Amino acid sequence: MTEELKKIHHKLAVDCFNATWDLLDKKDRTEEDNFKMIHTAHASLFHWGEIGTSLEFQRGEWQISRVYSTLGHGESALLHAQYCHDICTEKKIGDFDMAFACEALARAHHILGNTGKRDIFIKMAKVASEKIEDPGNKENLLGELNSVS
Repeated sequence: MTEELKKIHHKLAVDCFNATWDLLDKKDRTEEDNFKMIHTAHASLFHWGEIGTSLEFQRGEWQISRVYSTLGHGESALLHAQYCHDICTEKKIGDFDMAFACEALARAHHILGNTGKRDIFIKMAKVASEKIEDPGNKENLLGELNSVS
């Protein structure tokens, strides 16, 4: 792959990732926005898969899980949350990312009504949060966990 093509993949990955966040934050999303959000999240992950590391790929899986959770699609959210967690485990990615992988699993189980599993993953996320070095990142995670239960 040429350097020029790598730059294009990088730009598209970042642009799609950011567009997905803009749609997640949008208060009055339409059905069209919801579909666009799904597509931009998957597009971002595709481009990261072409040029990124395991870290970017698992973050893309986390974002896709978050999109599906936000839309109430629990099975899809769980599929991507589990893959995000698997990547963290396999590649030994910890700190912020492992804590958020557990948060994604908790959120997906919450959507599916699996309160027992939700509570297990909330506890795992809190344990993982103890290893988050950046206080702002830790506060962000804990705030997200509070929105799950």
